[in-house]
Amino acid sequence: MCEGQAIMEMAWQPQEEGLRQILKLLKESQSPDTATQRAVQQKLEELNKFPDFNNYLIFVLTKLTSEDEPTRSLSGLILKNNVKAHFHKFLPVVTEFIKQECLSAVGDPSPLIRATVGILITTIASKGELTTWPELLPALCSMLDSQDYNVCEGSFGALQKICEDSAELLDSDALNRPLNVLIPKFLQFFRHSSPKIRSHAIACVNQFIITRTQALMIHIDSFLENLFHLATDDDPEVRKNVCRALVMLLEVRMDRLIPHMHNIIEYMLMRTQDPDEGVALEACEFWLSLADQPICKGALSPHLTRLVPVLVRGMKYSEIDVILLKGSKNLNWQQGDVEEDEMIPDREEDIRPRFHKSRTHTIKHAEENGEEIEEDDDGMDDDSSLSDWNLRKCSAAALDVLANVFREELLPVLVPILKETLFHQEWEIKESGILALGAIAEGCMTGMIPHLTELIPYLINCLSDKKALVRAITCWTLSRYSHWVVSQPHDNYLKPLMTELLKRVLDGNKRVQEAACSAFATLEEEACTELVPYLGFILETLVFAFSKYQHKNLLILYDAIGTLADSVGHHLNKPDYINLLMPPLIQKWNILKDEDKDLFPLLECLSSVATALQSGFLPYCEPVYRRCVSLVEQTLNQHIANTQNPEQFEAPDKDFMIVALDLLSGLAEGLDGHIEKLVINSNIMQLLYQCMQDPMPEVRQSSFALLGDLTKACFQHVLPCISDFLPILGQNLNPEFISVCNNATWAIGEISIKLGQDTRPYIPLVLSQLIIIINKPNTPKTLLENTAITIGRLGYVCPHDVAPLLQQFVRQWCTSLRNIRDNEEKDSAFRGMCQMITVNPAGVVQDFIFFCDAVASWMNPKEDLKEMFNKILHGFKNQVGEENWKRFSDQFPPQLKERLAGMYGV
Repeated sequence: MCEGQAIMEMAWQPQEEGLRQILKLLKESQSPDTATQRAVQQKLEELNKFPDFNNYLIFVLTKLTSEDEPTRSLSGLILKNNVKAHFHKFLPVVTEFIKQECLSAVGDPSPLIRATVGILITTIASKGELTTWPELLPALCSMLDSQDYNVCEGSFGALQKICEDSAELLDSDALNRPLNVLIPKFLQFFRHSSPKIRSHAIACVNQFIITRTQALMIHIDSFLENLFHLATDDDPEVRKNVCRALVMLLEVRMDRLIPHMHNIIEYMLMRTQDPDEGVALEACEFWLSLADQPICKGALSPHLTRLVPVLVRGMKYSEIDVILLKGSKNLNWQQGDVEEDEMIPDREEDIRPRFHKSRTHTIKHAEENGEEIEEDDDGMDDDSSLSDWNLRKCSAAALDVLANVFREELLPVLVPILKETLFHQEWEIKESGILALGAIAEGCMTGMIPHLTELIPYLINCLSDKKALVRAITCWTLSRYSHWVVSQPHDNYLKPLMTELLKRVLDGNKRVQEAACSAFATLEEEACTELVPYLGFILETLVFAFSKYQHKNLLILYDAIGTLADSVGHHLNKPDYINLLMPPLIQKWNILKDEDKDLFPLLECLSSVATALQSGFLPYCEPVYRRCVSLVEQTLNQHIANTQNPEQFEAPDKDFMIVALDLLSGLAEGLDGHIEKLVINSNIMQLLYQCMQDPMPEVRQSSFALLGDLTKACFQHVLPCISDFLPILGQNLNPEFISVCNNATWAIGEISIKLGQDTRPYIPLVLSQLIIIINKPNTPKTLLENTAITIGRLGYVCPHDVAPLLQQFVRQWCTSLRNIRDNEEKDSAFRGMCQMITVNPAGVVQDFIFFCDAVASWMNPKEDLKEMFNKILHGFKNQVGEENWKRFSDQFPPQLKERLAGMYGV
């Protein structure tokens, strides 16, 4: 190939030999053999040293019509990758040649070549080259008017990709706002004779709806008029884009849709039943969006009787779904469905990445048992092997949100439909009815209660249906009603449900195993210690599943075991249970390598188990502790290597470190003082110091949780590091990162309790920031409570340093802590408040009613704390005098009055 610049100054022409070489390479790169592929990659890299290599590539794409289309297209894609990687190194003449060739080939007769050229143009444009390629947009724009269909379609294809990739740039002063020209231009093509071009035109405009781009807003009426005109277009792609536009307009220009709302709803009802599933899915999104709008109830009420049946019909598995679900496993066909597939190994690509939920320190509330209930993923994930989002899931999600909007009013429409579907002869219809029943559980719970005594036994019976898909969806639906089940006498529903669900955990079908395991985890969260009598039976089943499950379901099984440990706590600490549970877990632990991502769910599971077993975990703790410390250390070292030498070392997956830190927290919490001898023989404190300064918030969040837990378990090892640690904690009191801030706050509180008066020099580092957080509007409840407790604890150990600022936080402090249960944290915080009031009584005078209310929230304070409350209440009463006190206490709600009179005689 020729290196000389001179040749390229003239009109560039390829040399025969060079062309032959490149074509040979392009052919080889289509070979399935990996060794050949690798050789090609290497050769391509070498060829990049020749300045005109890229000229050859564009030549093959745009000019070499003697070659087959796949080879030409491939040449363009290789060029695209070169543009991505080395565009700044191209010689100016090469760049010019490529740009010019692209524009000349926009209208190539072959759709594949047109599309490749479009991708290439966009890639050059997104390299910031829209600004240095000023003729691109005008050229594409004028080609739209070409009489040649290929030229018009090709330039629209390129423009659509540019609109997708560079939407912001198109509306910027840097380019002189080309959208002012483009949008009116696109609108003209909404009525073009070719459906492909109509579709491109809408897709281009759709890119600018969500950002409320000015150039579009000016033409909004013309846009709507054109959209309505296309509503009944014959082409599914066009209808899909119309639906997509209306769904987005609902979010940004509701005002413009309201006058047409009745017709839009009628239209969307029709489209949700479109014969083309893609169109139906886009239309179905409309109901999800509408449910978020305040006008939803008023607008939809008249249409409910027609909408609800459409949604329920949309939940039925389509024929294609059922075919896909069978896959190609030609095994044991029972009525044309794979029922028993537990022996078939999972394909790695079917296993979704799991996301670790890092530890957050939360406080138990008076009105709940244990933790806040997490939102479950609306369990429509029962068909995770299908394309992720489909009409069935969207219809179910829409019914779910509408149930939350209409509540009981939905039932008169829905109950007759449920009666018809739930008991249907055809399994697909019965299955969709069970899904619908689960979808409405949250919104219509109150109205459903009278029906549950009949429905729950019916569903428990469906758990043994001969169809695997019916068994699977039934697991999910039952889990959505588990709150009610647990509140009834156990013998009525909980026992039969648990028995049947555990049989399904050992089902012969993998999808049923998965659904049952997830449903059982939900049941565990609801039932908590109510499960204690059945623990032996539960554990035997879960442990037996270990030997039975393939890869994907094992990960869900870890989750079910971890949740069980969280739910029953120390009740798990019995030799029989430990001997059942620990051997299979430790066996998996020993098999997995340090870089295997399956460690995540296993570490999370062990973390819960260690916390629950407490001293029962001692025999297993040393190897587990060592490995966690080593995982943290390996990750940190890899991070340093990558920072210093990114070419040679790739960035680590920090999840290994986060999950390991969380398991160390679980050990510290569970083993309490016993962890001391493990800490003393390791470098955990130095590692923690590094983790606390990590740029990634989740790493800091988990390291502060561990710091708090180590402070409680073995403060002697934390003490020497305090002067390094506290300033870092102070810097992380930033409510933008809620969980980081929350854990840092909690750790400061724990440290102050241990440090006592020696906390004093650190108070200026943290107090003013804590006061800002407690007064910030919309601060999440957990963070408010942790902040209040930490301020109280600082006041407890250094009352003279905190009390002068009492007035700035006392009201917020009292309202945040009135709802939490009596516990150690609340106790130390209130002692602090009492000491601060003693030091600065004037600071509480204006907000004294809030203090009274907070005191009344205690069920049984310890005697000496009760005495402190007594002193303050009577002191205040004596201070203001009988007359004023009566006037003051007359403002109290009756309950508060009774409570204070009963407990403190005021």
